[in-house]
Amino acid sequence: MQVPTSVEPGLDFVVTATLIVADIKRSTAFYRDVLGAQVLWLTINVGGGPTDDKPEVTATPPQHPNDLSFFLNLRVNDIARFHERWRSSGATFITEPKKHASELRCYMRDPDGYLIEVGQTTVTAGPFDLYQ
Repeated sequence: MQVPTSVEPGLDFVVTATLIVADIKRSTAFYRDVLGAQVLWLTINVGGGPTDDKPEVTATPPQHPNDLSFFLNLRVNDIARFHERWRSSGATFITEPKKHASELRCYMRDPDGYLIEVGQTTVTAGPFDLYQ
């Protein structure tokens, strides 16, 4: 996931999220083949022990699926269709899409247990209209 951002002219940067996973091929296949994402830039790493620039940090996939410290958020234009397509392709959802104040949303997990929120805004016509 990458988001181009500019603080001021000449100070551009990209925000990415790195998923620490047990099996890179399995995770890439999930996002590409189950969800149907076009992989432009997917930062996935099998993790590992400390390094000289993070001497006390170990990178590891989620150990307890009900402890949440990070989740992906996918904004879609038709949650019912995406939910059905992804469910029939093998994605496991926690619940069906539910109505909330300004959105419809549901959650699924990827093969390593990362939580993925799928949401459809009810405030604007499309998912990107909020950011323009």
